[in-house]
Amino acid sequence: MSRTVSEAETPTRGAGPELRHLVPVLGAVLLLYFVVPLAVLAVTYSPTALTQVTAGYVVDAATTSLAAALASTAIALVFGLPLAYWLSRSDHALATLALGVVVLPLVLPPIVSGMLLLTVVGPAGLGGLTDLRLTRSLIGVVAAQTFVAAPFFVVTAKAAFDGVDDHFEEAARSLGRSWGETMRSVTVPLAKPGILAGLVLTFARALGEFGATMMLAYYPRTLPVQIWASFISTGLDAALPVAVILLSVALGTLLVVHALRATPWR
Repeated sequence: MSRTVSEAETPTRGAGPELRHLVPVLGAVLLLYFVVPLAVLAVTYSPTALTQVTAGYVVDAATTSLAAALASTAIALVFGLPLAYWLSRSDHALATLALGVVVLPLVLPPIVSGMLLLTVVGPAGLGGLTDLRLTRSLIGVVAAQTFVAAPFFVVTAKAAFDGVDDHFEEAARSLGRSWGETMRSVTVPLAKPGILAGLVLTFARALGEFGATMMLAYYPRTLPVQIWASFISTGLDAALPVAVILLSVALGTLLVVHALRATPWR
């Protein structure tokens, strides 16, 4: 009876495995789930299957994907950077609504995004009220990729601007610098790592876009669409050379983002 209440309620150590011991085990299971497919791919397929990497259909798909992804990334930069800055610096309710609109393509299934775009620039765009048709064209590919990938840049750039103390901007303006000079010499340089990371992620997302692109512009074929077409017609062996290119780009993207030491999740 001499034990205090606090001593009686104290859990007994060693009664069972501590939760912290399970943390690395549970994390390792998910990590293996990510690693095993890559390992199986490297072990299962013979290097001779990669001889088709230089085939004409692979080169054409890679050229289309590269050109469209670069164009989509440039559009995201030109129009997304001002939008990201405004979203970062504005506390108006309209900015909150605008951010929700920007994030919407990130949560929509890509194939639904393609259906939405078809209502505007498809064969019967705006209910047949316009002759604007971007299907079966490189412009259509760019439109689909921009719709899906540009939000990555806006969200990442906004996070980068959020990390820039606006007192630095006020100090620059107090020294007589214009708004444009302040942006060029203070704000953008401070946010540069995040902006560059956003560009890299946007490019990679655009390059790997499938659902919206297939719905809006099946031709010319991009790498993801060509993977699908090759798989349907011949099987995994025919799709592998195209997949290797996309996998290489994905790994390169991770290396670049790591080198920039900036991610949208920080």
